[in-house]
Amino acid sequence: MDEKSQKVDPNLNEQPKPIFDSGTHEISQPGPVNATPDLQPEEVPAEVSNPEDSFAQSQPAQDVAPSTGFDDNKTKYIIVAGGVVFFLIIFFILLSIVFGGKKAVKQVTLQYWGLWEDKEIMQPLIQEYEAKTPGIKIEYQKMAPQQYLDKLLARSKNGQGPDIFRFHNTWLPEIKEVAAPLPTDIMSTAEFDKTFYPVQGKDLKIGKFYYGIPLEIDGLVLIYNDDLFRKAGISTPPTNWDEVIDCVTKLSIKDKDGSLLTSGIALGTASNIQHFAEIFGIMLLQNGGDLNRLDSTEASQALEVYRKFAEAPTDFWNDTMPDSTTAFIEEKAAMIIAPSWVVTNIKAAKPDLSVKVAKVPGVPGAAQLSIATYWVEGVSRNSKNQIESWKFLKYLSTKESMTKLFELESKTRLFGEPYSRVDLGPTLQNHEFLSAVIQQADNYASLPLSARTYDNGLNDDIIKYLENAVNATIQGSGYSEALQTAKQGVSQILSRYKIQ
Repeated sequence: MDEKSQKVDPNLNEQPKPIFDSGTHEISQPGPVNATPDLQPEEVPAEVSNPEDSFAQSQPAQDVAPSTGFDDNKTKYIIVAGGVVFFLIIFFILLSIVFGGKKAVKQVTLQYWGLWEDKEIMQPLIQEYEAKTPGIKIEYQKMAPQQYLDKLLARSKNGQGPDIFRFHNTWLPEIKEVAAPLPTDIMSTAEFDKTFYPVQGKDLKIGKFYYGIPLEIDGLVLIYNDDLFRKAGISTPPTNWDEVIDCVTKLSIKDKDGSLLTSGIALGTASNIQHFAEIFGIMLLQNGGDLNRLDSTEASQALEVYRKFAEAPTDFWNDTMPDSTTAFIEEKAAMIIAPSWVVTNIKAAKPDLSVKVAKVPGVPGAAQLSIATYWVEGVSRNSKNQIESWKFLKYLSTKESMTKLFELESKTRLFGEPYSRVDLGPTLQNHEFLSAVIQQADNYASLPLSARTYDNGLNDDIIKYLENAVNATIQGSGYSEALQTAKQGVSQILSRYKIQ
């Protein structure tokens, strides 16, 4: 996937520790008088062996009552001291109850590997959660996409991986050994199905459990240059492939020698179209085909339709043109098909370009269909803090958190990630660039054909086989023949990851 417009560790606010622990204080009972500290018997002169004898010798023999002044004061001191001790004990017990009634909070640090989003975007949400959840500290790290999956798998298996990580919606067959299931007591199946779009339920479920929480939804859309449309007399974007052909004929411009100056749409080749495999996947599914049956008539027909845009006599596109996104930015292509985030790259490169977004064209009379490509947050099976990790991810998926994340992302780029929550979809229905994403969200399908996921496996390997098939037809091979060869390699890959 493209470097997504950079498509977004404070200290833990520790709960004050108990000043006193109510379980550590015992109430002492006042002891006998002769055990009270600080009250010592009077000193006896060394030459007197018996104080009573000395006293008797120095006094006349008479019946005199002994003085009780000292004994009275001693008793008073004991009573006062005992009262003070008793008061202090009660006071400290009350303090323990008020301030130390709660047990010490367990300190947990969660390692979070992200992609695309800078730490500055995620940090406000992390700080907010840490403040609400004493004892939890989250360390977010934005990872480079290259070799990310390889690093995630290797480190997770040896116990050095993150607690939380981001992964692509097509990766579950590749990461199932290290991915933990979402506990149903944190988010039930019914809640998940109600919260997110149908394609996300299909992509993230194995057996009875889900293995991730999506914070976005995205898929391929039609991106077009409204100024070029108006110059060609076209007021609305095409909704089906017949209308695409009509628009492309009006939009394509050649010089007097027949060289292509402006293409109506970037389609037909593999080397210079960034999302060619996904576009072929759309045509394949719309034609009733399947990735498991590349040797079928439906598959060869889909490849033929795709290739016609770059074949004589029309030649609406060719391999001498720049890559599809660059061609669009340079106004050498009036339309491209790509995920919505590509718009942020286009507008960043050329802010004044008149860019519009529409749903992907479909087969006339058939249901709308597009390919989903989005990212998901998961939890490592090897994490010792799985419950805490899932609780944090559920917090990120709430309406309030997702809305705040979109706002934070929109401060650094053209727009944030489209909401994965169905109940937030209506807020984007009129969005200039994201309305098409939401309008077709119920009709997304997933295939492991997503460009720039950098997985060095499932997606990249299948894309390479399809690229070879397209190039083979450019060299003269028939559509069926080219796909027969591709099928052998694709079948091996699907079998390796146990994809039916």
